[in-house]
Amino acid sequence: MPREVVDDRLIGAIHLRALTLAGLDHDPVEEHRAVQAGTIDALMAGDYDGDASLGELLRLGDTGIGTVQHLGGELIILDGVPWLIDADGAISELSLDVRTPFAVACLFRPETTLEITSTLDLASLLAQIDEAAPPGSPILALRVHGSFRDLALRSVRRQHPPYPPLSEVVKDQTTFDLESAVGTLVGFRFPDATSGLEVPGYHLHFIDDERRTGGHVMGLTLAEGTVEIDHCETLHVELPPGVSLGSPGTVDRSSIDAVEGRLGEPAD
Repeated sequence: MPREVVDDRLIGAIHLRALTLAGLDHDPVEEHRAVQAGTIDALMAGDYDGDASLGELLRLGDTGIGTVQHLGGELIILDGVPWLIDADGAISELSLDVRTPFAVACLFRPETTLEITSTLDLASLLAQIDEAAPPGSPILALRVHGSFRDLALRSVRRQHPPYPPLSEVVKDQTTFDLESAVGTLVGFRFPDATSGLEVPGYHLHFIDDERRTGGHVMGLTLAEGTVEIDHCETLHVELPPGVSLGSPGTVDRSSIDAVEGRLGEPAD
């Protein structure tokens, strides 16, 4: 893939840099960074041909979410292992040569841990995470392991060219309603200033401990569990050929909310 170097931009408190994943090595000093393949703007427009491999992404992050080439399901990366939840709800471990048009990952090193012993709906859970987050954190990465109830999950079916926009794909999404499950919630919180690049607000995926179910989270209740919170100060974006950074923060937030299931509230 071509190397594209773009001057750093300051978006709120986030330093945004375009790069080639193969040229970025792990630096312990820069552990608090998120690395992203593609942009949500390109994905919404129907750019489902992956350019970066999961192997490239996993060199730089052990925890993350996204999708795979041809929009073939929901991706969750947990403890350095990539899992796919397809439109039939089947879960499979992915090969590292699988490509992704859109995914974000980080080296997860939690700075804050919360023990939740009382029942919280999704809005209340996210509010507690906001309150406990390190002050001034532009990006949050989180993992929540515990017992969940009333899970509303979704996945999408593999697409074929000519690709429809994501707004059309989600009209035919598969949904899974679970009364209860024990597993892990993985996700990120991005500020509105990154809309067009990333999903503003919270973007969450779930996978159960038995690797039997999971998906993109549209709703849930945490009965009890452990919340781990990390922050990322820098966002590095890998741009596929023909995709530009565009103008972050100018994309219509409502259109993103519509395809994401209107999760939570936008981050400041």
